[in-house]
Amino acid sequence: MRIGEIAALVGITPRAIRHYHHIGLLPEPRRQANGYRSYSVRDAVLLARIRRLTELGLPLEEVRDVLADDAGRELAEVLGELDADLARQEREIQERRRVLAALLEDPLTPDAPLSPALVELLKSAPTTASPAAAKDREHLSLLDTAVGGDAVYAALRPLAEDPAVLRLYERLDELDGAAADDPRIAALADEMAAAVPDEVLAEIPYIGPVATGFGQALLADYPPAQAEVVRRVMQTLTARMHRRP
Repeated sequence: MRIGEIAALVGITPRAIRHYHHIGLLPEPRRQANGYRSYSVRDAVLLARIRRLTELGLPLEEVRDVLADDAGRELAEVLGELDADLARQEREIQERRRVLAALLEDPLTPDAPLSPALVELLKSAPTTASPAAAKDREHLSLLDTAVGGDAVYAALRPLAEDPAVLRLYERLDELDGAAADDPRIAALADEMAAAVPDEVLAEIPYIGPVATGFGQALLADYPPAQAEVVRRVMQTLTARMHRRP
């Protein structure tokens, strides 16, 4: 293949190929009698690999390290890895389109694209004017990509639909403006933690200690008494997660 042909095949420019030659990222191929470079299928595979890695955000220095690890591998193995990369990208694109389709059909909010599973969960919850419940929804939306998933939201569904949970939120609202040593804190924290079923915790890989950056930011979002309730709930749930088999 000539340089223009391999560039069109891989989807990059001849100028980029020449740059890769210049910096030593892509070895110079053999030249024909007329002086033109002659590229092989392996060269095309290598270029496709370079393009894939750069699209993932790796700088060229790191791409060189990755390619060095690939040296000596069979062509079929490298092709299989490229095919797996493409399959992964197809799955990611399909998931993004699924999210977009759900948003176009029923946009929950104009500025917070959520997973379809979370949209369905939030729609199943009864309507409430509770500020604490609204804040909990915001936090759940924030964690959607980190700890969310169909299994997590399916486990949360009975909790979201339970009217007794609304009363817990209302009791948390009543602590707005109270001191961090309010006598109502301990009982409410215990009840809120007990309301979270083990099925939910089983689907969350890791909550992390309360002292993490996110935990501190989360607690800072609440007034003192409410923050103490949330801190105790997080502490109890984390302990339960560590005790599970």
